[in-house]
Amino acid sequence: MYIFFQILFWLSVLAIFHSYVLFPFILKLLAKNKEVNQDVFKLSDSNLPKVSVLMSLYNEEDVISEKIQSIFKSNYPSEKLELIVGSDNCDDKTNDIVSALCKENSNLLFFPFSSRQGKPSIINQLQKKSNGTILIITDANVIFSENTVFEMVKHYKNNNIGLVDTRMTNTKESISKTGISIQESSYNSREVKIKQNESLIWGTMMGPFGGCYSLKNELFKNVPINFLVDDFYINMNVLKKNKKAINCMNAIVYEDVSNNIKDEFRRKIRISTGNFQNLATFKNLLFSKVKGLSFSFFSHKVLRWFGPFLLIIALLSNIFLIKFDFYKISMIIFSATFTLPFIDIILKKQKINISILRFITHFYTMNIALLIGFFRFLSGVKSGIWQPTKRNQSK
Repeated sequence: MYIFFQILFWLSVLAIFHSYVLFPFILKLLAKNKEVNQDVFKLSDSNLPKVSVLMSLYNEEDVISEKIQSIFKSNYPSEKLELIVGSDNCDDKTNDIVSALCKENSNLLFFPFSSRQGKPSIINQLQKKSNGTILIITDANVIFSENTVFEMVKHYKNNNIGLVDTRMTNTKESISKTGISIQESSYNSREVKIKQNESLIWGTMMGPFGGCYSLKNELFKNVPINFLVDDFYINMNVLKKNKKAINCMNAIVYEDVSNNIKDEFRRKIRISTGNFQNLATFKNLLFSKVKGLSFSFFSHKVLRWFGPFLLIIALLSNIFLIKFDFYKISMIIFSATFTLPFIDIILKKQKINISILRFITHFYTMNIALLIGFFRFLSGVKSGIWQPTKRNQSK
């Protein structure tokens, strides 16, 4: 009996260790001396593909003007760039702002929808109106640099590449010790490194930054309208067709990092629910013959998505093994880490912010969100509509 619980304990601990520590380390070793795709377009090439930028909006009056201007300040040839915007029944000033900008930019097409549908439905419809060989799907609060479009598109000279992601950079103004922005920024930076190494080794990047990424139009597949994580669905369909999905570190975009733990918790529950939708859809890819795909999917995503269950199994196994000295020590460690988030909350109310405590709080918050998301997935998701997190939290 005790052997059974020891096996459960160590399998759970090792699975968590593998996803968060060992897998990134393996990637780092394998990616050493690897180079990014070298078969690229030059900006001066006359055969650059036409690009359609798709954007679904819901009440984006605070950011939409800056976003659209950043797109049209691109160094990509203007005659090969179109922006197609869909308003998801906005009820603020978004529609008025975009309508005014249409008068200044002939390459801006605007479609205000009269009923709330959700991002997947809007993007599906905008894609049908696009003329570009390459699609860029982006959010209103993600600001382009001058080179963003070209840095993504240049890689499509290589016919094996089907999707190219950007490098999201958090604005310095949005980083604050009072909330979770430091922890979110650190987590995002680590994810970028992992995805970059997946790209370098196999071209099996596990999900783009949903705020801005690109793909070949011919590889786009309509996202089910009740799906909550459309970017991962699109990415996995590209990999399923044996095309590469890569990260481009030079395609830089800027976004405020979330600082409000309640808003971020709500967002992570939505993403977690969508993760399990995607797992149910793409479970067969865990046995894919595409090199590196099943290993990346299992190690980077699936183990992490089941992280809360692994923690629970490890804890319960530890309780049954408490009579042994080693497991008494591990139980003390478990108890201490479970207590630290509560200490962090108490200290935060006293305006005392300790970064290491906030990292532990962030870790457990993500796992609680995954747990809630799993049960919401089991109960069924009827709509792909969600409330975006507050824009410009730093202001």
